[in-house]
Amino acid sequence: MIRLRFDDSLKTVLAADASTPFGAQAAFRQIADLAARGRIEETPELLARLRELRERVPLAVRAAAARALALATPSAGLVAVFAEDDQSVAAPVLRAARLDDANWCALLPSLGPTGRAILRHRDDLSEAVTRALESFGPADFALGHDRAEAEPVEAAPAEVIEEHPVVSSAPPPQPAPLAAVLGIEPATAPGGGFQIAALVDRIAAFRQLHGEHPVATAEPVEPRAAEPAAAAPIERFGFETDASGVIRWVDAAPRAAVIGIGFLTPGGDGRPHVDGVASGAFRHRTAFNDARLSIAGRSALAGDWRISGVPMFDPASGRFVGFRGAARRPRVDEGAIGRRADNGGVEGLRRLVHELRSPTNAIAGFSELIETAMLGPVPDVYRQRAAAIRTQAADLVGAIEDLELAARIEGDALDLHEGAVALAPLLARTLDELAPLMRLRGCTVDLAPVPPALALACDERIAERLVGRLVAALIASAADGERLAIDVRDEGADVAIDITRPLALATIPDTALLTLDAEREVEMPGAPLLGTGFAIRLARNLATELGGALIIDADRLTLRLPTGLIDDMGQASTN
Repeated sequence: MIRLRFDDSLKTVLAADASTPFGAQAAFRQIADLAARGRIEETPELLARLRELRERVPLAVRAAAARALALATPSAGLVAVFAEDDQSVAAPVLRAARLDDANWCALLPSLGPTGRAILRHRDDLSEAVTRALESFGPADFALGHDRAEAEPVEAAPAEVIEEHPVVSSAPPPQPAPLAAVLGIEPATAPGGGFQIAALVDRIAAFRQLHGEHPVATAEPVEPRAAEPAAAAPIERFGFETDASGVIRWVDAAPRAAVIGIGFLTPGGDGRPHVDGVASGAFRHRTAFNDARLSIAGRSALAGDWRISGVPMFDPASGRFVGFRGAARRPRVDEGAIGRRADNGGVEGLRRLVHELRSPTNAIAGFSELIETAMLGPVPDVYRQRAAAIRTQAADLVGAIEDLELAARIEGDALDLHEGAVALAPLLARTLDELAPLMRLRGCTVDLAPVPPALALACDERIAERLVGRLVAALIASAADGERLAIDVRDEGADVAIDITRPLALATIPDTALLTLDAEREVEMPGAPLLGTGFAIRLARNLATELGGALIIDADRLTLRLPTGLIDDMGQASTN
């Protein structure tokens, strides 16, 4: 018997109500995701539908959808739809898209100078596409001019001009001429105006300055001095901010990469920014340690940093005047993935994770069919094997999701939603889900009473993943008969969740704890598939992304997250 499967994903999405703002956003993201993953056929009508929805979707939502396309393989038509949008939407797609040479060359004219500039920074494009980019020449670096064309003016009768005309006493400042910028002396003809030879020399110098092939000149042009090699990356620097949280002084070069970064200014695609740890400390005028700073670009200061700082106050008036601090490069154990990966490595890992998820889910689904005998009678021995396969596949799916989450953190593509989650139900659900693991390890977890009105002000999905992974990693390290405890403290702006550190981890130094891998725990039943060190690093980085922190003490681990509220209707809300 032949079974046919019909995928009605597109019909379902198009039938949804897109008249409301939320409906338009959901339809836009779903259509883009299904088209990028090849689940629906891309047609001109479908692309027109995306363009129609785009007008009603906020910029932040469109930018998040663009970053999500890095996990798939969008077609040339879908890339074109996102590339014609705002720069924050087009940039992630143009950095990650994989098209053939013909599609790239057909798309280049419609990108504009900004889009083509993004592609010029990619080193994985073919020689044909690179030549096509170069063919646009200096025109791509010219500034636009939108002034309306002046009305033609009728020529006035010629008048005799005095030999020494009157000049204004305060002439407006004029920009430096191009000849002065290029270092060429402006030669003039006897009757006034520029000589043709001088003009040709300027064109040749301009093209040489931008790395293009020189043209024939009337006179030889002096070769431009070779640019100095890029400076080696800097490992540390000091900084100071003003009272508004903007960095105004730094003791390393290039200073322009850091000067102007604000502790309270949200970062965007390609812009430097600090995380919620530094922003929260600035609001409360308290010291902070190992907050995250990300600087884009290719300068010696580009990359990820860990910054620490203390508040400064005027001795005479006691007035807050800013922060003074220091920045250092992160250690190997401070990354979610466990190593400092470049953008290409993170992107490759995200693609690999995307390709692994589908077959793993298929294995889990088929094993469940065998275990439940949905396809017919199955001997008990095969049902037991199928149950074991399903359990292992579920563990593998969890590990794949953790890898994807870590890659999103490293690639600054974690999509967070403002919200709140009641803490007591969250901890209760977590312990219920981990009950089989506690029975396997032979340990117990005592949960202290949690105030019903206490909530976390953060993304609920990420908060559940964070708490679940951290508690599971500690339970998996507990010995038979050991009792762990979870205690919750309301500290005003933050909620502190204390979890007992198992005896097996008590003797391990903090730096070694963060680097524990799965090979050392292979004999431990229930151990995290990717290792305890990975699980704790992931939890710490997730806490940082949510505006909190994970503190490792000798006898406990403390998870600090922003505090939310429970309203009169019993619903969680942010402060």
